[in-house]
Amino acid sequence: MPIQNKYNSDMDDLGEACKDYKLHLTILFCIIISEYIGVIALDIAGVNIVLMPLLYSLVLAIAFYIVKPFTWINKTQSDESSAIMMLLVGPLLVKLAIASGQNLTIIFDVGLAILLEQLGNFGTIFIGLPIALLLGFKREAIGMTSSICREPQMAVVMDRYGFTSPETRGFFTVFLIGTVLGTPFISIMASVLAYVIPLHPYAYGMACGIGSASMNAAAVASLSAIYPQLSVQLEAFSGMANLIAMVTGMYVYIFAAVPLTEKLYDILEPIFAKFVKEEEINIEEEL
Repeated sequence: MPIQNKYNSDMDDLGEACKDYKLHLTILFCIIISEYIGVIALDIAGVNIVLMPLLYSLVLAIAFYIVKPFTWINKTQSDESSAIMMLLVGPLLVKLAIASGQNLTIIFDVGLAILLEQLGNFGTIFIGLPIALLLGFKREAIGMTSSICREPQMAVVMDRYGFTSPETRGFFTVFLIGTVLGTPFISIMASVLAYVIPLHPYAYGMACGIGSASMNAAAVASLSAIYPQLSVQLEAFSGMANLIAMVTGMYVYIFAAVPLTEKLYDILEPIFAKFVKEEEINIEEEL
């Protein structure tokens, strides 16, 4: 019964969100303005930085929410927009699948490499979790560090912990930071590494597919500027790697990453809690 009640509540929220013309008109305006600006590629000291329309639309939407004169967007619209979020993941997966299907032959020639590169996603757990605990985060650290906090993992976190849980709040914190800072960061990283470390361009193309459409597009745009003759192949490898990270990576996230993060949290949290508490006591004594 509780599951059925939760389902009915979600459907009611989705119905209200679909009828909220203020929300839809505002988002439409943000999208039109962002698409009109388009992709901006900056060449700074030989490093290509790509700014995507997603970044502009996010900034505009936040401005409509927090700037006081815009009173028609408030907490009601913010709550309703969360109900629509899950509907937007499906078309994104379809788009990536179609884009990758044109180059299946060359992708199959790579073999297991395109699957093994997904193991790098576990770095968010082993590196990010201790840092988050050291900074004083509690259950939020599970949502923040169990993945790269993009769209596919969003569905799992919201379903497993609930939309208002500390884990989900931590997830969305990293999600927003990744949207604002992730695309320019990965653009710079892809350009710098391509010049510094002499790996095959296809390897960098696969590395771009971390499970984020915006970051994937930004990184591939930077690589395409360096290897213009391989732009189609780079898009194919990155698209397939991104698709694998989103689809198969979701099952890895459910059955491996989340349980591992929770287990490590149970082990590390008491240790770091004592350490953080001791630091706070020392600061209070100095004051």
